[in-house]
Amino acid sequence: MENFQGVGVSPGRIIGSVRQMPHPISEPPRDEKLAGATTAEDAVAALRAASKLVHAELKSRAETASGAAKDVLEATALMAADPMLIKGAVKIINTGTSAERAIWEAGASVAEMLHNLGGYMAERATDVLDVRARIVASLRGVAAPGIPASDTPFVLIADDLAPADTATLDPAKVLALVTSGGGPQSHTAIIARSLGLPAVVAAHGVTSLPDGASVFVDGASGLVATNPDAAQVDAVAAWAKTASALSQFDGNCRTADGHLVPLLANVGGAAEAVTAAAAGAQGVGLLRTEFCFLDRETEPSIDEQVAEYRGVFDAFPGRKVVVRTLDAGADKPLPFLTDSSEPNPALGIRGYRTDLTSPGVLERQLEAIALAAAVSDADVWVMAPMIATPDEAEHFAGLCAAAGLTTPGVMVEVPSAALTAETILAPVKFASLGTNDLTQYTMAADRQLGPLAALNNPWQPAVLRLVHLTVAGSTAEAATRGDDAAKPVGVCGEAAADPALAVVLVGLGVSTLSMTSRSLSAVATVLATITLVEAQSLASLALSAPNAIEARNRVRARLPILDQLGL
Repeated sequence: MENFQGVGVSPGRIIGSVRQMPHPISEPPRDEKLAGATTAEDAVAALRAASKLVHAELKSRAETASGAAKDVLEATALMAADPMLIKGAVKIINTGTSAERAIWEAGASVAEMLHNLGGYMAERATDVLDVRARIVASLRGVAAPGIPASDTPFVLIADDLAPADTATLDPAKVLALVTSGGGPQSHTAIIARSLGLPAVVAAHGVTSLPDGASVFVDGASGLVATNPDAAQVDAVAAWAKTASALSQFDGNCRTADGHLVPLLANVGGAAEAVTAAAAGAQGVGLLRTEFCFLDRETEPSIDEQVAEYRGVFDAFPGRKVVVRTLDAGADKPLPFLTDSSEPNPALGIRGYRTDLTSPGVLERQLEAIALAAAVSDADVWVMAPMIATPDEAEHFAGLCAAAGLTTPGVMVEVPSAALTAETILAPVKFASLGTNDLTQYTMAADRQLGPLAALNNPWQPAVLRLVHLTVAGSTAEAATRGDDAAKPVGVCGEAAADPALAVVLVGLGVSTLSMTSRSLSAVATVLATITLVEAQSLASLALSAPNAIEARNRVRARLPILDQLGL
């Protein structure tokens, strides 16, 4: 038996046969010139046709996807038609180079530029290289790289997955997902959780396993083991029973002593909202409105936006739906809104800040949200991403008031917002912690980078302290107003989907948790086994830990239900 230890990002215990991702498209020869009678014009035409074909294929796959998968595919489709990439390749073709070699070199240049920018834009480098390979495959007339075909289910192992591949994983064929790279909050991890696939990332060495090898995968502990033993076989059988028991959520979440913890869903469109409502979600804690804007050259009209928002609102009549205004920029560039030449986009014009350079887009979006809310029974709340100062919070609250929206809020994902929560919360009605960005900004660690997985972990005591400070700021703001009722502070980041971390968040005073709908039952089951006082004690243990691993271990040791359930 050989063990590989990675980071568990999506629970589940599976035994299956390994299938490695196929080898990538080979690099065209460095000196490959235009062949025979092929002219530069012919090569440019072939390149443009291949680009359009890849764009159309990815866009078509996006149309059959939903939620995070849809967002990833749409963003990658845009990259296939990126003018910078194609223009760079055309210039190289005009020197007498073949189309395949030209797009290869142009893709390398764009990817290097993005990688050097760091942060979110470094992640886009992977997208460019994926698109480059797909265009070369199209030019060669061969199959594009992707998930291996198989007549039987398998455990997929890869260095890392391109966004387009991750977004189209078929849970009927892929039993579990293991990568040697990536981090706990990467797109790979997020989509695995949304699909309910057991998943382990940052498991160094797994790519050496041969196809057909039998492995045990524990998506909670991060263990991957070859030649499973009897105990692991039993663990898989126990998980099958647990998964069946955890497949239902009655829409009610309370701690053992009756403390109410509403569990909401993160959604990216009407179809996902309907699924979340059917799963028992008590509302929507994060509506990602980017689904209305991606893969467009121009801003969608107010009427188009109203129709899209209505589909989500109507899935939750009488329930809370928290809408995040457009979070464009960084890893979600939009041609009509963001500047692709920013030297450090993760710290640049993104989220709420786009109102500085493109005034009017945010106001029109708020108008559309208000119009959709007016003809719906949903209780619509609205929050802005990337709020960093009290002045920004006050300005956003004013925009909401002008649009007729009465429940404005802010996302706390910039450390300054947590540190000044008392004044940030004064002009608004609520806050929601975006733990994905809060973690990477706190730890200065890109959440897509496998080598930084240990840093980019929401269990980091520094991140938990910022959560605690945000809740304390809300309490202090209420005292300043002379009100016993503090403004609610929720969590809509991926941290809420971890049952053990959910206990800590409740202990820190978080009022609501929002997650992928597949995690609702597991979180509710674990919270039902502890009292609020016990949750507060566990939160103190985590806060005092010297590092993320110790914080997680301390809490899990006091929650035996997790091992019993395989979570």
